[in-house]
Amino acid sequence: MSLKEKVIVITGASSGIGEATAKLLLKKGANVVIGARRKERLRQIADLSKDHVAYQVTDVTNLNSVNSLVKMAVDRFGKVDAIYNNAGIMPLSLLSENHHEEWQEMLNVNIMGVLNGISAVLPIMHKQGFGHILATDSVAGHQTISTAAVYSGTKYAVRAIMNGLRIEENKNCIKTSIISPGAVLTELYRSQSDEVSARRLQNMWKGENKTLSADDVAQAVIYALDAPERVNINEIVVRPLAES
Repeated sequence: MSLKEKVIVITGASSGIGEATAKLLLKKGANVVIGARRKERLRQIADLSKDHVAYQVTDVTNLNSVNSLVKMAVDRFGKVDAIYNNAGIMPLSLLSENHHEEWQEMLNVNIMGVLNGISAVLPIMHKQGFGHILATDSVAGHQTISTAAVYSGTKYAVRAIMNGLRIEENKNCIKTSIISPGAVLTELYRSQSDEVSARRLQNMWKGENKTLSADDVAQAVIYALDAPERVNINEIVVRPLAES
């Protein structure tokens, strides 16, 4: 199957996995509609191929904002072949530290952001008679470690939501995929409120084979998107070689 001229909406597209996926899709001839909070970073991606990129500042915790991004895709390119719900944050802390505001923000971004993306595209995909909904999950959605209880909880929720979506929507020819990476060298460490924790996370990621690159994960996204129409790749887990 060819990705040429397919229309892919990507949230969390201003850096990391979202940015890498957008750039790889452009190389393959797709049209991308990118959303994130940082307008200047989005503009830099759009400058790579103005005929094939539309962008808009997007807050995934706000349904109207996500609806507007999806509407832009339809207005500009006439359809939505897929949405990649990629926006996410990962502030880590012990439960005993009671970072209630961080917990709430993770629920809003990591869970409601995915639900808002689903809500925005389902009416369009039902009308089209096809579509593909993807989300970034994590190996933290398969196992939990100290300091990551709430983050893991959000990612377990994404797995459950996406599996429910698969069960409900396969009759409508709508595919579902989650991409569950291990450690990825991105700007995710910046969501740490504590600078010491952020540096510790960066140090953990240093060293050969300890982390994936954003491009590595983008290749997994492309694999799911580029499967034959009869194939629904529901889940991909991808880890660095050195990750146990």
